Amino acid sequence: MTTVLRERAGALLRRRSLMQIAAACAAAGSFFVWCGMKAPPAQAADPAVVFMAQVGRELMAAARTRSPGAMAGVVERNADLTQIGLYSLGEYRTRLPHEERPSYFSGTARFIGRYAAAEAPKYPVARVEWSNQSVRSGSGVMVDSRVILADGTGYDVRWALSKYGATYKVRDAMVLGFWMTPFLKNLFEDYIAKNGGNPRALAAALNR
Repeated sequence: MTTVLRERAGALLRRRSLMQIAAACAAAGSFFVWCGMKAPPAQAADPAVVFMAQVGRELMAAARTRSPGAMAGVVERNADLTQIGLYSLGEYRTRLPHEERPSYFSGTARFIGRYAAAEAPKYPVARVEWSNQSVRSGSGVMVDSRVILADGTGYDVRWALSKYGATYKVRDAMVLGFWMTPFLKNLFEDYIAKNGGNPRALAAALNR
């Protein structure tokens, strides 16, 4: 079933024409981009920027193993899976019992990890240029970056973070002007709709 989801992700995103990187980012929740991230500039003491650099180092280590499980582990530790997961259920959110949500969130991390492990080698990142300061707004904390691919192509990515105590979780990323979680939402809602409107079918597929 996860193979079916990945195929649907690819078909959906190709129709969107957001170019190759945006397409891969959407289904993977943008996380694979971190695989090429380096540390931020020495003068960047902003905790949100430092957090992003640490996540990048973890994902680089996971990417070197090419292990979906290793990638999923990084996602599970650092992504705001509650926000991402509930948003991605869309109109079906209330149909998934609260006691079954932790398993669904873990399955979402596994799906992202599998897709990221498969797609990351296709889009090698040469370097990432960081803004020294995060941006605070009514919608949360944002960290801006400029991603440069090995072929010289560059594009801006804005990372949206949720603050939890003294640390952060990644809840979304904007690539080429498009937030990425709506793509995951479209994919998940489509799968649920094709399976009788039951989000348990999606949760089961994600955890296989």
